[in-house]
Amino acid sequence: MTDVGRHPRIKLLTLSEVVDVKGYVGNFDVKILKKSRYVSENECTACGECAKVCPVVRPDEFNFGLSSRKAIYSPFPQAVPSAYVINVNECLGHNPVVCAKCVEVCDKGCINFHMSDEEITERVGTIVVATGMEPYDPTELDEYGYTRFENVLTSLEFERLVNAGGPTRGRLVRPTDRRTPGSIGFIQCVGSRSARKGASYCSNVCCMNTVKSTLVLKEHYPDMDVKVFYIDIRAFGKGFEDLYTRSRRLGVKYIRGLPGTVEERADAGLRVAVENSATNSIEFHDLDMLVLAVGVKPSAATQRLQEMLGLQLTPDGFFLEAHPKLQPVDAATRGIFYAGCAEGPKDIKDSVTQASAAAARAIRLMHRGEILTEPITSEVIAEHCRACGKCAEVCPYNAITVDTKKKTPAVVNTAACAGCGTCAAECPFGAITMNHFTDVQILDQIDTLLEEDPQDKILAFACNWCSYAGADYAGVSRLQYPPNVRLIRTMCSGRVDESFIRHGFARRAPIILVSGCHIGDCHYIHANHWTEKRVARFRKKMEKLGIRPERLQLEWISAAEGTRFSSIMHRLEELRKEVSLEEIEETVRILENGAGVRRDSPGSE
Repeated sequence: MTDVGRHPRIKLLTLSEVVDVKGYVGNFDVKILKKSRYVSENECTACGECAKVCPVVRPDEFNFGLSSRKAIYSPFPQAVPSAYVINVNECLGHNPVVCAKCVEVCDKGCINFHMSDEEITERVGTIVVATGMEPYDPTELDEYGYTRFENVLTSLEFERLVNAGGPTRGRLVRPTDRRTPGSIGFIQCVGSRSARKGASYCSNVCCMNTVKSTLVLKEHYPDMDVKVFYIDIRAFGKGFEDLYTRSRRLGVKYIRGLPGTVEERADAGLRVAVENSATNSIEFHDLDMLVLAVGVKPSAATQRLQEMLGLQLTPDGFFLEAHPKLQPVDAATRGIFYAGCAEGPKDIKDSVTQASAAAARAIRLMHRGEILTEPITSEVIAEHCRACGKCAEVCPYNAITVDTKKKTPAVVNTAACAGCGTCAAECPFGAITMNHFTDVQILDQIDTLLEEDPQDKILAFACNWCSYAGADYAGVSRLQYPPNVRLIRTMCSGRVDESFIRHGFARRAPIILVSGCHIGDCHYIHANHWTEKRVARFRKKMEKLGIRPERLQLEWISAAEGTRFSSIMHRLEELRKEVSLEEIEETVRILENGAGVRRDSPGSE
């Protein structure tokens, strides 16, 4: 961090938060609220004289309340910039009658109570999201007695106690009597791998953090009785298994089973009841101190940033990368990258690795000074646009701007457009065409595929990234499926217009399949949500017209699900056999009389 603060080409904004982001790759406008610290960063020498005379005492957040600080303070040792900050909500004020003692002792005159927050706008080419994570609060796990029993600490509180720069200068003491404990226990997976309370995912760092803590204890207190209660130890990294083995050789006892209850004894010690799954017996352990190895959860800023940047979250609440293997640090929105625990729980080594990769990806994109865009983008036909705003509403990338009040035609930012085609499918006036995937091109494919014996075929629309790749994987895996499936590739299932489905049925297709990425895995953020709504809407229309809704199927297939693709096609073939020629002809008659057949986008030829 010190190197960052000194670097001539890095602008470091502390006590700041991003409040708005507009624009696209190469031209992001980031609005930042820089909060006032009421101390001049350039003038302050961090001498600490102001803190000595400050009468306000508050718990120190950096040490998790195990020590205190003043209303004017340095957030933590080696903080950058090296300047004090005033918590204005705790300060008694600048009225000399009340206090102003810090102002009086500051020889350099660094303190200014008239400072105010300022709003800064920065133009940037790329964005790296590194929001970090937050520790899980184990208060809701009442069975462990956290906050009820003073000698029950979290792993982070324990870290501060044994740290040489911590509140006790590295000496481990019990909070109740300030004595060094003779026995200590660690409970693993607190807030992790639990469907009931906390999170269902593994927090990645807890096991090895506990192993490291046991090594520190055995190094400083060889005779201390150390016990670890665990589900299983996940020592998967380079050299991790050696550390785990070393810990056991030093006498640390690993007990397979999580405690069910924790009770406090008369001497403020703790009695832990645990079912040892190795011996299939209930055991009771008396400990002087208990440490909860808490898991991690997404930063509180994650949800707000996700809305601002148009990003996607996993079910666990972390940011979702564009592709877990091919683009592990890229967001689906071009020009945005992830680093550290923003994308998922990881340790320091993995965070550094991902940060280096994110920096390299950003440099690769920016070093030319210009950006090459994909040719598959949407294009608005201005004379047909009615400025209804639907296209802007459904665009996952905020690439379309339209003034619905002034009724000016929509404008597509081709640098931000990713070419999913959702806007073209949702436009009620046919005013948007997709380059290389125009309505006419797709409708002509339908005509060609259903030209001969259409009643014997299954017409399938498959998204390029998942379901089409899944079909390819089924082929290379030698998985058998009906040969009468006719695939039409689209970049996204969101491109499948109602007119395509209607045209397919009018051309005597017995079954039509719309397939794409699983919900939550869409390569175009949330475009397949609109697919789902569109298919549901068309099924209702089919039902009103007297056409069986089951003849239109919607399935989510990933690129690795060749077996699923094969099984779905077998099922659809059985469904196709149930559709009679009479039913097909009746469908054609209904559509020709009441619903129309083909919609050609103006200017799409």
